[in-house]
Amino acid sequence: MKEILQYLFEGNKLTREQAKNSLLEVGKGQHSEAEFASFLTVFRMRPIDSQELAGFRDAMFELSTKIDLSEFNGMDIVGTGGDGKNTFNISTLACFVVAGAGVNITKHGNYAASSNSGSSNVLEYLGYKFSNDVDKLKTDLEKGGFCFLHAPLFHPAFKHIAPVRRALKVPTFFNILGPMINPSSPKYQLLGVNNSENFKHYKNVYETMDINFAVVNSTDGYDEISLTSETRIGLKGTEKFLTAEDFNLKPVQAEKLYGGDSVEDAAKIFMSVLEGKGTEEQTNVVLANAGLALQVVYPQKELSDCVAMARESLNEGKALQSLKSVIQ
Repeated sequence: MKEILQYLFEGNKLTREQAKNSLLEVGKGQHSEAEFASFLTVFRMRPIDSQELAGFRDAMFELSTKIDLSEFNGMDIVGTGGDGKNTFNISTLACFVVAGAGVNITKHGNYAASSNSGSSNVLEYLGYKFSNDVDKLKTDLEKGGFCFLHAPLFHPAFKHIAPVRRALKVPTFFNILGPMINPSSPKYQLLGVNNSENFKHYKNVYETMDINFAVVNSTDGYDEISLTSETRIGLKGTEKFLTAEDFNLKPVQAEKLYGGDSVEDAAKIFMSVLEGKGTEEQTNVVLANAGLALQVVYPQKELSDCVAMARESLNEGKALQSLKSVIQ
């Protein structure tokens, strides 16, 4: 680590392989907390490079506890968080809508980092039991087309990483790594990022991976399709901007997406949307994210048709049934 730190302090950037090997050593407990803190500080002092982020992703994925769910052709809909918007659980709701439309969801998530309720918070509150047992997860998929991979159960290397992150109390590149290290290697992903810099990094990294993906960033700073502004969409080899009208939906005012002050508030919104009792704005933003996710799976379909599929899943209670099938 001493040589790598000196190399970085001289203003150099790491190759993908150097970044991977450096973080592999940290994840295996081969370096002191002081060395690791110094390493993290470098990437607070200057922007991270896409190749460095790709290497860190490779290391954390290699260190994770893999789980083979490939027979289910799974999808993950996930955001980096950190946008400071404190929205309700839009991505997780979109997962159940997509599951209700017939696409298996293998979602990776954790407790909230910057909002009042992350995916793990709301699912735990609603009665979902976290597990890394493959039979339990496959049963969930068979029953409801959905399973949840609670991140702490699949990333043992974090025992060496978490204490330093807690001590530093500042954002690090780990804040944007989570969506990239789903241990089930889903076939499809819809990934939300909170700014244009992370959008560029995600698109650069995912261009190198064998996965069907879309990266989204609302131009006013949401890590999902918010319908409050244009959304930048990154696909393999191309980019575009979409408005609410492209989804056949109305624009939304930011305050309509507020997720409440507690996990209980978030859970109430979650259930009201699935039960068809959500506000028009809440429902529409979930439909937009679910619709684009379905288009990632069915690229030959028009976006409007995919939004219609999502609406059918919600209106006919299929999304709600997916949730009920996997909670106790």
